Amino acid sequence: MAGRPGYVTLPIISVLAAIGYVYYTTVFLAIPAWLGLATAAGVANAAAYTALALACVATYALAITRDPGRVPPAFVPDVEDAETPIHEIKRKGGDLRYCQKCSHYKPPRAHHCRVCKRCILRMDHHCIWINNCVGHENYKIFLIFVLYVATASLYSMVLLIGGAVHIGPTDEQPGSDSPRSSIIICSVIVCPIAFSTAILLGWHAYLILHNKTTIEYHEGVRAMWLAEKAGNLYHHPYDLGFYHNIVSVLGPNILCWLCPVSKNIGNGIRFRTSYDISLSTSSSKKAEHMSMS
Repeated sequence: MAGRPGYVTLPIISVLAAIGYVYYTTVFLAIPAWLGLATAAGVANAAAYTALALACVATYALAITRDPGRVPPAFVPDVEDAETPIHEIKRKGGDLRYCQKCSHYKPPRAHHCRVCKRCILRMDHHCIWINNCVGHENYKIFLIFVLYVATASLYSMVLLIGGAVHIGPTDEQPGSDSPRSSIIICSVIVCPIAFSTAILLGWHAYLILHNKTTIEYHEGVRAMWLAEKAGNLYHHPYDLGFYHNIVSVLGPNILCWLCPVSKNIGNGIRFRTSYDISLSTSSSKKAEHMSMS
């Protein structure tokens, strides 16, 4: 059962225990059996894997503790704002989105989380493994954590396989816990972790390239079906093109894309849309036409 956000829960303890167990088996059993910790290759791989493990723990801690984004209590959508070409409305009735439980209007892309018991800015999903929502303020951190875990898992698999092969059955001592058995058990644990995190990373890479959240993807499937049924064409309003979509999540500086402490773009209340780009393009063309005339 999930605990309150910010509290340490059984899934969090399980993740930390798995990281510790995999790290110990990889560094102190697999690497010595394959390369040896006294060799340059062994020390280099142990140092690289240690740095990767520390990055996993650091980003995991940030994903747990970072607030995903709170809706300001005084937020009221300005329907007369010329800089906001679209406003999200309810499916039924067409009214502006209002959260009855939180007693305030919902900004675009915000949703109410039943676990956190509040509205989350640009909510993607609630993750039991961090006991926190993934939203505007911690989405990038969550993504980088998944990237580090997937990389560390694949790296660990290579070292574990190498260690198991080089130990061989002849090196096992009867009646004792052999390193080879521990390495094989750890490989069985790491394999599904590597597979699942790789799939999760690929899924969120797809979402980033289309500037969608998990919630918006499922809503978009239904909206696309309704649009096709009515003979119309559905276009996700926040899809700005691959480059602008990536920048909106990871930031404009490519050197900081893998930095979990870099600042998010925007305040989570208003987001650029494809309508903004079309309006700015038409305005520039109009200004160019006037200058030529």
